[in-house]
Amino acid sequence: MKAYQSVFLASTLLFSPLLQAQEQKALELISEAPEGAEVYIISPKDGEKVGETFTVRFGLSGMGVAPAGVNKADTGHHHLLIDLEEIPDLTKPLPSSDKVIHFGGGQTETQVTLPPGVHTLQLVLGNYLHIPHRKPVVSRKITLEVQ
Repeated sequence: MKAYQSVFLASTLLFSPLLQAQEQKALELISEAPEGAEVYIISPKDGEKVGETFTVRFGLSGMGVAPAGVNKADTGHHHLLIDLEEIPDLTKPLPSSDKVIHFGGGQTETQVTLPPGVHTLQLVLGNYLHIPHRKPVVSRKITLEVQ
C-alpha cells in the first residue's frame, strides 16, 4: 500500500465517527412536516398577466406560519423562488438571493417587481433554520407574464 493511501485510510477511520456525528446532528435540525401539508400561491394565478410590480399572496394548509428562529412543531416560514429552473438542495438551509427570497418574519404576502417577460414563481416552506422539512412542503411552479 502506498504511503498516501495509508494516510487516507487512517484519517478516514479517525474522522469517520466525527463525520457521522455531524451528519446525525444535521439530520436532527430538519423538522417533520405533517401529512398533507401544502403550500401554494393564492395570487397571482398561473398564466396571469401582471404589471411590473404586483402582490404575491402565499397560502398554507395543514401547518402554521412562524418566524425564523421560532422552533415550534408543524410550523415554518415562506421562501419565494423566482425564475429558478431547479430547486436548491432541500436538505440544507435555503440560500438567500434575488431568486430565493426569505420571509423569516412570517409574512404571508409581498410586493414583487420584475422586468417585462415571462417569469416563474414557486414557494418552499422552511423551518426555523430555513431548512425545508423532511417531507418538503413545496408549491407547484406557476408562470406569469409581466407586461
